[in-house]
Amino acid sequence: MEQYLPLWAFIVLMVGTPGPANLLMMSAGAQHGFRDCVPFGLGLISGKFLLNLAMVIGLGTLLTLYPLLGSVLAYFSALYMSWLALRGWNARPERANSQIKPSFYEGLLVHPLNPKAWMMTTLAFSQFGAGFEQPWQRYILIPLSFAVAQSILHSAWCVAGSALSASLGSSLALNRSLIVITLATVLWALVWSS
Repeated sequence: MEQYLPLWAFIVLMVGTPGPANLLMMSAGAQHGFRDCVPFGLGLISGKFLLNLAMVIGLGTLLTLYPLLGSVLAYFSALYMSWLALRGWNARPERANSQIKPSFYEGLLVHPLNPKAWMMTTLAFSQFGAGFEQPWQRYILIPLSFAVAQSILHSAWCVAGSALSASLGSSLALNRSLIVITLATVLWALVWSS
């Protein structure tokens, strides 16, 4: 338990802070409401879970051996997340039902392409995972802890977007403001990872 509490604190701080996934959830929540964003949120959780499993089988080592692959991944990530955010640029509140809603499959790709997610996963396994007595503990507890934290915190960001839209009034200006903040975060993550 003494190893698990610091890991959980780390995960809550990392998953709960603003990043591309949370801001995409907030923007989607403002545009579509919480219920329509559930598939996207499940995709985010599943994608992070798959990233954790990939790290367990050695993907981090592969990227260490081939740093160019990591750079290509970072740029592709920035393009993909920017595309996801910009899809709502002209989203009009009066046509919310006819707009393309974020899907499970779109969410599935966010974390595997997110430099912040890679950093979180790497630190969780290297700094906290080594403290567990049995390897199976780190391979089960770390991915499941991320999944639980994501289900709560990504949902909270989506609800915050919905609440923001409800309190300020759903508008094109609000959508575009959230998109600009998301793009700035994606750009920051790209610069930080380079």
